[in-house]
Amino acid sequence: MEQIDSDCRKVKVTLPDGSAIEVCAGTTVGEVAAMISRRLASRAVLGIVDGGIHDLQHKIESDCDLTILEEGDERSLDALRHTAAHVMAQAVRRLFPGVHMAIGPSIATGFYYDFDKEGSFTPEDLEAIEKEMRKIVAENLPLVREEVPREEAIAKLAAAGEVFKAELVEDLPDDYVSFYHQGEFSDLCRGPHLPRTGMLKAFKLLNVAGAYWRGDEKRPMLSRIYGTAFPTKAELDEYLKMLEEAARRDHRKLGRELDLFSVHDEAGAGLIFYHEKGAALRTAVEQFWREEHAKRGYKYVITPHIAESTLWDISGHNGYYRDNMYFLNIDEKEYVLKPMNCPGHILVYQSRSHSYREMPIRYCELGTVYRYERSGVLHGLLRVRGFTQDDAHLFCTPEQLHEEITGVIDFAIFMLKSFGFEEYEIFLSTRPEKSVGSDENWERATAALKGALEDHGLAYHVDPGEGVFYGPKIDIKLKDALGRMWQGPTIQVDFNLPERFDVNYIGSDGEKHRAVMIHRVVLGSMERFIGCLIEQYAGAFPVWIAPVQAQVLSIGERHVDYARKVAADLLARGFRVELDVRDEKIGYKIREAQLEQVPYMVIVGDKEQEQGAVSVRARRGGDMGSMPLEQFAGIVQGLIDSRSCEEV
Repeated sequence: MEQIDSDCRKVKVTLPDGSAIEVCAGTTVGEVAAMISRRLASRAVLGIVDGGIHDLQHKIESDCDLTILEEGDERSLDALRHTAAHVMAQAVRRLFPGVHMAIGPSIATGFYYDFDKEGSFTPEDLEAIEKEMRKIVAENLPLVREEVPREEAIAKLAAAGEVFKAELVEDLPDDYVSFYHQGEFSDLCRGPHLPRTGMLKAFKLLNVAGAYWRGDEKRPMLSRIYGTAFPTKAELDEYLKMLEEAARRDHRKLGRELDLFSVHDEAGAGLIFYHEKGAALRTAVEQFWREEHAKRGYKYVITPHIAESTLWDISGHNGYYRDNMYFLNIDEKEYVLKPMNCPGHILVYQSRSHSYREMPIRYCELGTVYRYERSGVLHGLLRVRGFTQDDAHLFCTPEQLHEEITGVIDFAIFMLKSFGFEEYEIFLSTRPEKSVGSDENWERATAALKGALEDHGLAYHVDPGEGVFYGPKIDIKLKDALGRMWQGPTIQVDFNLPERFDVNYIGSDGEKHRAVMIHRVVLGSMERFIGCLIEQYAGAFPVWIAPVQAQVLSIGERHVDYARKVAADLLARGFRVELDVRDEKIGYKIREAQLEQVPYMVIVGDKEQEQGAVSVRARRGGDMGSMPLEQFAGIVQGLIDSRSCEEV
């Protein structure tokens, strides 16, 4: 370990193993790495100083804990991707000198950079940019941080025509801002970054999209280049393979190929039209949903799609959610297309008085709601403007609150597992900045959710400030076959709407007492859940929810009547069946049924007709041989009754 100058102000640096060294104040993280070992200095990329991640250029001015991160450490992934964004921007500036830069952050799946350019980037442009990036990596340019006075930075950026960067600095409160330089390229940036461009080893540019400056549709449209980067080529290759599989599973693509749903410009963006097969899939999900709610004592209600705006004044939505709502003028009064179902369920509850002996009261509804989403974020079934929530509101006494939350958690996890989702993550979302109600009620509600999770022994993450305006919530995010996270069940405890609507019950003392509300969904938006199911199973749905469970195929003209009889028998048993008696070769019919992801193909020819039997092929399992129709029906019914999610 290198010696330090004895004539300096010394500070103590404590390393992860508990050992400590003394260094001169002002020593950089990189210099400390060199003091420890040459090997560490050659592989060091960042330092964690008292919990904060910094460049190797960061100066240590006081006693601290220090961890040196080496290449490949997952904690350095954000900095690696952020560096890749800078390298990409440098390559773009070399190839397209007139382009102006906006922002270029790292994101969960990689990085992007927004550019102001006449015309969009082409696929050929991306290839050229990636090639130039490799040259910059080979140059192994050091990334050097510089602190610049704020006003000087604004003047410098304005003079260079970088209006977007100048605007960003104008909005910053700091007296100084930082720039990073690599070769001829400079960029406004907080950092941190890798020490040298040569440490960027595995990256790929993916696609181009449009993006409004600062997400404002009234501001300029920019060209956004997306890319990704990993410490190793093996990790990059694995990710690109996953992207290929995700494209194969894309619910928009499969929605068209399997004739499940469509969106029509002439009807409006973000509005879903379910075709007969998509409707059959959704109906199967909803039927199961209804049965399970009935078993648990929920009462199904139906509420209107519109209501006078005064109702949403009471609820607080007009004050806290107005930008997401649609308004109508009817008979000189303002109405709202409902964004949520809760006020409607409150009115149903208040239509008569309730005794404590009736509590809890659980209302549920497959309620369609409407929320404004910017056109740029609409995405198939996953981000829409009109959707159906598998909604419920539970009215209970304070003493019943814990048991009811516990019951909802159990129900939500049961529903996810029933559809084949075994992995999930749980988040406890706390009070947002814009909210209603007293601190006491928020603390009671949050404690109730936390207590139920901990009594279940469920691990969870705290998500600060992400609750809804009237209460905290539990979010359960399910993990699909590709490891992606999807928003699923939500459980919210609400002391505030009962206050605003004066929601009461008659207690054992004959007096009115304030009820507590639980808002919850156990699947979420039906549209988003159906989209998730499509991608989870790549369109090959389990038999019990498959839009078509069996397709009856005739081999020749003389078998059509028997095929119709078989189909009618299966339909009478309650199965979802299609009939294909076209004058086509049986091999062609089988291939089409397989492409349509039909679980079972029921083939009838001379032998089957003579024996009163059927020949069965499974979607993946192949030929199952000839069998009595009764036997086949028993196989299918068994899979339906067990709600098996196994492939057939």
